[in-house]
Amino acid sequence: MPHADLKYSPDLSFDPQDMFTAIEQTILAHDSGSGNCKCHSYPAEASNHTHLLIGISMLSKPHRDEAFTLSLRDAIAAAVKCHLKQSCYISLAITYSDAMYLTDPHNI
Repeated sequence: MPHADLKYSPDLSFDPQDMFTAIEQTILAHDSGSGNCKCHSYPAEASNHTHLLIGISMLSKPHRDEAFTLSLRDAIAAAVKCHLKQSCYISLAITYSDAMYLTDPHNI
């Protein structure tokens, strides 16, 4: 179950829900077994340059090697740029959690 965090300057205008969908669909296209992507957006109260920082966190798996990560990074960057209608800086990091990370549904 990947996670995606969007942190962005207050002057950047886009629909976070649309971007969440684009990120999740892109991850699933590269890794169909990855599951639902938990997404959060954090607009900054203040900033000095128009920017978007995207953090993707996934569990480590044997097939998620350097080639996979570079391909996924480039695909996510292309997918999110389609939702931006103004110039800005974009930063994107994909990190992998170790074996001690727990992802578990709580069903009642």
